[in-house]
Amino acid sequence: MLNFSFYNPTNIVFGKDQINQLDNLVPKNAKILITYGGGSVKKFGTLDKVKEELGKSPRKVFEFGGIEANPKFKTLMGAVEIVREEKIDFILAVGGGSVMDGTKFIAVASIADEYIGRESELLKFGFRPIPVEGAVPFGTVVTLPATGSEMNNGAVITNGIDKLPIFSKSIFPRFSILDPILTFTLPATQVANGVVDTFIHTVEQYVTYPVNAGFQDRTAEGILQTLIEVGKETVENPTNYDARANLVWCATMALNGLIGAGVPQDWTAHMIGHEITALFGLDHAKTLAVVQPAIWKVRKSAKKEKLLQYAERVWNVKNGGEDEKINQAILKTEEFFHSLGIKTRLSDHNIGEDEIKKIINSLKKHGMTALSESGEVTLEVSEEILKRAL
Repeated sequence: MLNFSFYNPTNIVFGKDQINQLDNLVPKNAKILITYGGGSVKKFGTLDKVKEELGKSPRKVFEFGGIEANPKFKTLMGAVEIVREEKIDFILAVGGGSVMDGTKFIAVASIADEYIGRESELLKFGFRPIPVEGAVPFGTVVTLPATGSEMNNGAVITNGIDKLPIFSKSIFPRFSILDPILTFTLPATQVANGVVDTFIHTVEQYVTYPVNAGFQDRTAEGILQTLIEVGKETVENPTNYDARANLVWCATMALNGLIGAGVPQDWTAHMIGHEITALFGLDHAKTLAVVQPAIWKVRKSAKKEKLLQYAERVWNVKNGGEDEKINQAILKTEEFFHSLGIKTRLSDHNIGEDEIKKIINSLKKHGMTALSESGEVTLEVSEEILKRAL
């Protein structure tokens, strides 16, 4: 096992009707900014429930809606202006990963006094360590299980062209409310995206190379097996509480730092996937479902030991030679994604071979020239992966 430092201060409040805990979780007499995305939190009454709970104490509540599926810098700066003008002292994100990610940026940018008004400098927060200590405290009410943003210190925003990953020890949520019932009204495609996103988050930290990290491996395998068990069920039967509860908790545990502590991590699928989303507008999870199987096909030799472990422990593939077992595991992974209604080829999304150069050029522009746990995924290897994904 590799050396590591694990820190996670987020208080998770899980289960039915736990939104009723908001009055106890949010500081009394606070000035609150509620952030959210589209109209779904209004349409399905979640926003009203939140405001009702916050109204039990003498708080002043402001709202900021319209955070995009890929939160835009310009939009988020509108919220930063409110935080600064109204002297907001607590932010509450109500939504999925994009709202939570956007809120993390709002929280840190709002106190970055020397950078306000200097857009080019604030945007650099996405490419280098954030040079700001602290953030406006915030919590989350999760309505979409997928990203794990509710219990980690990472975020991804966009300037309209590039995706900008941001990390800071200051942007862990103070608390996150995870009520599976709040996710029942999600469209099936968003639930399927959440299953795939969680699955790929897990394998990015698991299918690398062995370092004798038994706990991390077994925990990752448990998440993957649980997703396989409940994935199709929770997409097709959204009010099955037990299935949805397991998805919600898997999504959180897949990316809160626990299974990634002390092990090598890959993230090739995410880096390539971010470029596909930025260029073609394809849902993040759908890019991952396309790219990940292709990565394994190209890097089968480099990942041989962990791919065999994945085949045997996760998919219970026992028969055949080593290559056959690995091929079966990759096929079963693709079939699992298909069972959720998620396609696994670039051509399924009208992205052809003539578009690959655009993706490679974007990877080059952003310095993504030595990806994977080993740094061996050069631009040439990325091109091979994309061709395999056609």
